[in-house]
Amino acid sequence: MPSPKIALLTAGGLAPCLSAAVGGLIQRYSEIAPDVPIIAYRNGYYGVLSGQSIEVTPEVRAKAGVLQQHGGSPIGNSRVKLTNVKDCVKRGLVQAGEDPLEVAARQLAADGVTILHTIGGDDTNLTAADLAAYLAKQNSSLTVVGLPKTVDNDIIPIRQSLGAWSAAEQGAMFFENVVNERSTNPRMLVIHEVMGRNCGWLTAATAHCYRTRLQRLAFLDAFDFTRAHKDIDAVYLPEMAIDIAAEARRLKERIDAKGSANIFVSEGACLAEIVDEMKGRGIVVESDPFGHVMLDRVNVGTWFAAQFGKLVAAEKTLVQKSGYFSRSAKANVDDLLLIKGMVDLAVDCGLAGRPGLIGHDEGHGGVLRAIEFERIKGGKAFDIKQSWFADMLADIGQPAALPAQSAAH
Repeated sequence: MPSPKIALLTAGGLAPCLSAAVGGLIQRYSEIAPDVPIIAYRNGYYGVLSGQSIEVTPEVRAKAGVLQQHGGSPIGNSRVKLTNVKDCVKRGLVQAGEDPLEVAARQLAADGVTILHTIGGDDTNLTAADLAAYLAKQNSSLTVVGLPKTVDNDIIPIRQSLGAWSAAEQGAMFFENVVNERSTNPRMLVIHEVMGRNCGWLTAATAHCYRTRLQRLAFLDAFDFTRAHKDIDAVYLPEMAIDIAAEARRLKERIDAKGSANIFVSEGACLAEIVDEMKGRGIVVESDPFGHVMLDRVNVGTWFAAQFGKLVAAEKTLVQKSGYFSRSAKANVDDLLLIKGMVDLAVDCGLAGRPGLIGHDEGHGGVLRAIEFERIKGGKAFDIKQSWFADMLADIGQPAALPAQSAAH
């Protein structure tokens, strides 16, 4: 057996866990296998294909704990799909006729890597699964162990992905400031667009966190300045059927009563409908290397503003996105504890040669384990029937949520 050598990479979008997870892996290996060399590939799979890596020096090992204090990734991210040959060739990562999986495997072998830790979402770890399957066919001894990162919390079958709790908290803090814009105009409609392509968990959790924090504030009712003025009036998720006309009537009543209305909306809510409308107008909707519609080209919050603005007789409509603010934050206390548990198991699995994606496996009673890569999928739907979410909708006066597929928009 070859001597162990560790490689780390982070990939996909940011989440408030990448820096802490990188630091945690370095710390844990330094504690139990201090002589094992570690490298980090720059910018995820981009660095693997281009052979760009950073040596983890003794100085880095000694100071790795400081990475808990930072957001982003200290080693850089990218969106590269090793099975998307056309995109890899277009970006100059491989030559025409080359297989990116083969190029990646060759680089890992040249670098002497025996354990590869991938830190990313479903796309990153599905790519890791593709790489692991390819390596297995080549009889490679390399072990791939992933850590689940996504603010959407939408990886099947993982109960809680790293960074999602922090992102929800940060989104709530973001809106604590933005909501004050409601006072700049009479009949104000404020729309908070939250990340979440297929899954509404982050929007729902952000709204719940915001309302929990709102309960801690005192108000001065004599100025017609009550908690209701800052409260949420609607939450819209990809999993929900949304009756625009009925909701417009309800929101107009809110604005008539208190002079403003506040909406939380997932960036994936009504996405298919919006994309169809855009295509009908002859607009080319771009996709990323994984085939996902590029949501910053769609602007779901702006679409909702256009639907509701006139119907609620808003004098002014404001759309604000918390996505980049939230996902770029450092990990909070809850996520740091989750990261610690997953990192420790990831290191154990790496040294023992047990591949998989670390997470609390909903298919195995929520046990923390290395989940088989072939079971990993993206796009886990948020359960809109959960009591805490249903109770929140009832509390803000919104009708109970119905599944999106059961009703026409």
